[in-house]
Amino acid sequence: MNQGTPVLLSGIKPTGEIHIGNYFGAIKQLVDLLNTGEYRGYIFIADYHALNFVQDAAEMKRLTRELALTYLACGLDPEKVVLFKQSDVSAHTELAWIFDTITTMPYLMRAHAFKDAEAKNKEISVGSFNYPMLMAADILLYDAAVVPVGQDQKQHIEYARDTAEKFNRIFAKENEGTFVLPKPHIMPDVAIVPGTDGQKMSKSYGNTIPLFASREVLTEKVMGIVTDSGGDRPENVYAIHRLIKSEAELAPIYEEHKGKYKALKEALIEDLDAFIAPMREQYEALSQDSAFVDAVLEKGGEAARQAANTKMAAVRKAIGVSA
Repeated sequence: MNQGTPVLLSGIKPTGEIHIGNYFGAIKQLVDLLNTGEYRGYIFIADYHALNFVQDAAEMKRLTRELALTYLACGLDPEKVVLFKQSDVSAHTELAWIFDTITTMPYLMRAHAFKDAEAKNKEISVGSFNYPMLMAADILLYDAAVVPVGQDQKQHIEYARDTAEKFNRIFAKENEGTFVLPKPHIMPDVAIVPGTDGQKMSKSYGNTIPLFASREVLTEKVMGIVTDSGGDRPENVYAIHRLIKSEAELAPIYEEHKGKYKALKEALIEDLDAFIAPMREQYEALSQDSAFVDAVLEKGGEAARQAANTKMAAVRKAIGVSA
């Protein structure tokens, strides 16, 4: 692909089973955006970010592999997109340290995650406190022009932009513009996916519907969705249904079964199962081909290192540690 094509970058932490909230909130958007051919894609598995949460080697390996399989099963084309592990590119942590030296603690204390932890009197690790700088390094290493995020993650891009501007101002006097300032790509038409309890679907709430769930698991999860018996339609059920069918398609179904929550849940099970089945079959097939997945990550890691090393050569020159 033409090197002048803008870069789209995104990462996701391997911290648990992928659910339909992850798919509709991020993965589907990424695949759709990258399939347009408008961007060069860098998609990374953020295993060093995940180290703040997953501190078991076997679990980290399993979750990382499952995440790579998920991206591929959902339609990511490794011939068109660089899919790699964050830990395979040492420049991420090197650049994060360089950014640390120009970043103040009060600035990092404004991060939403830190303020939330502080409000709950949680003990926070240095890694969790400092994650915005590693995230800035993730983004800025590849001259990312566009970073798809949810509205609640917009601050991550603001931190990356601030850091790029500060570095360019301090160090890039002779080589002005070492870093490109990224922009967030926010999909306004993607609503928050509700979990089975009505809250935002999240692993931390234990209210998820696994993306590759079997028919049996789907049935159990959908039948367990919390409903409000005061209306003609169960809103949490409808909100999920709306992700896979249009309002025009759903209108006659919800009119015919008005107030019949069990029947509407059964309709959702049918449609979700039909939607998930092709991806589930692809995931199962890929999981049997470990050599293919290994090759994809190895190739992606090499391509990412090449791009990152080019950027780091300019960074090291700018800060005065290399000629």
